[in-house]
Amino acid sequence: MKKISLKTKILVLIIGLIVIITILLTAINAYFESQDIEEQIGQQALHVATTISVMPSIIEAYELENPAEVIQPIVEGIRGLIGAEFIVLGNKDSIRYAHPDVNKIGKKMVGGDNDRALLHGEYYTSKAVGSLGPSLRGKAPIFNDKGEVVGIVSVGFMVEDIKTIIYNRLLKISGASLVVLVVGSIGGILLARNIRKDTFGLEPHQIASLFRDRNAILLSIKEGIIAIDHQGIITMMNESAQKILGLSKYNVNKKVEEVFPNTKMYHVLNSGDTMKDDEMFLNNRQVIVNRTPIVNEEGNVVGVVASFRDKTEINEMLNTLKEVRQYSEDLRAQTHEYTNKLYVLSGLLQLGHYDEAIELIQAESKMNVVQNKVLLEQIKERTVQAILLGKIGKSSEKKIDFKIDRNSHLEKLPKQVDLPKLITILGNLIDNALEAVEHQEDKQVIFFVTDVGGDIVIEVSDNGEGISDDRITRIFEKGYSTKQGNDRGFGLTLVKETVDELGGQIEFHNQPSGGAVFTIFLTKNIGKKGDSK
Repeated sequence: MKKISLKTKILVLIIGLIVIITILLTAINAYFESQDIEEQIGQQALHVATTISVMPSIIEAYELENPAEVIQPIVEGIRGLIGAEFIVLGNKDSIRYAHPDVNKIGKKMVGGDNDRALLHGEYYTSKAVGSLGPSLRGKAPIFNDKGEVVGIVSVGFMVEDIKTIIYNRLLKISGASLVVLVVGSIGGILLARNIRKDTFGLEPHQIASLFRDRNAILLSIKEGIIAIDHQGIITMMNESAQKILGLSKYNVNKKVEEVFPNTKMYHVLNSGDTMKDDEMFLNNRQVIVNRTPIVNEEGNVVGVVASFRDKTEINEMLNTLKEVRQYSEDLRAQTHEYTNKLYVLSGLLQLGHYDEAIELIQAESKMNVVQNKVLLEQIKERTVQAILLGKIGKSSEKKIDFKIDRNSHLEKLPKQVDLPKLITILGNLIDNALEAVEHQEDKQVIFFVTDVGGDIVIEVSDNGEGISDDRITRIFEKGYSTKQGNDRGFGLTLVKETVDELGGQIEFHNQPSGGAVFTIFLTKNIGKKGDSK
């Protein structure tokens, strides 16, 4: 089915309304106008009749033997002056003394509407059909000197003449209505053109389709999008922006600085310059922002659109990849360490030092039997096994005694616990512990994990120098580190952020004998912070 254009709808609506209103107003005006005209003509007829009825010459003529000879000339002269259709005078028996047609003088008046004047002496107007046709009449009684009714005056205007007057008035009204109709039609055309210009020539169904598409696109885009108008008021914010920044849809129609005190959107609004790939913190999240001005047809900036993506997720992915690469290097170190031991064992056998070879094998076996039992039998999560194997190799290469507590126990992790996030936690904690004991004479790092109960408990301890009291409150700050180097101060921050996202807790304390202990508590029934299962 072909859709009707907006222009056609507007024109039909405007012209239809004007036509209907014009017809109604014309009909109402015609009704009241006809009433007024009849009233005016009736009153005019009555006034003339009253005036004639009190004329002395007319009253005296009624005393004559032949009143018509005196009355007829006087009445006809008056009729010519006022433009009445007829002025008829009669006696108390309704016998005519004056009439426009002299042949009807002496005959009885017709119409049957004389009684009120002749019998009761009333002055009034009436409609009746006389000898000349339907007419509107003014009736007045004629009194003699004694106060007796001796005759009647009837002044009349033909109904057809009245209708002609009303019709001429209606023609003028119709002409004005036609002008209104033409002006309204022109205004409708101009309005339709202006609306089409404002809507870029799009029809309502096309605008509705674009609106639906816009909403679907905004919902599907992972990037956050916020738009403001020329006054800095937020006009649009998609769900991704609300989710990334922890905001609600009720921030729409607010000033942008109320939501983002450090916004740079006003700079774009005032300068019209586009800003791309600007890194900043919004709601404690690191984001990359692009800002683009909204320009109208005249080239004026009327708003700004800002799109931003969360860099935190990118950083997490990069850190996870870094950890995986680190595990690969740790396993390579472990392989290298065992290769060296195999070379030594091979040399001893070739030289015939069988006792020393057996002693080396027994020592290695004794050292690993407990570790392997815990690692392979009590810790059943393969990802954790892989992490620990890598760290064992790394610590062996650095001559660090890395132990897995024999009371450790871990079943397969629930689906709610994100493995990449667990890799971030374990990798950073163990690496920090290994670095903490590098310069110690007796280098020891102990790892413990258990999932007995409702929590997964992870503990990493070392016998390093620990952390001084004045630095404890800052260890989780981004960029803060007690070690030298530019790429420092991010490990514990990532651990803290990851634990928070998993809905867990992290605790820290120094050991009395020296060294630090980090303990992580992860609730097994929570996958993401606040998402209770």
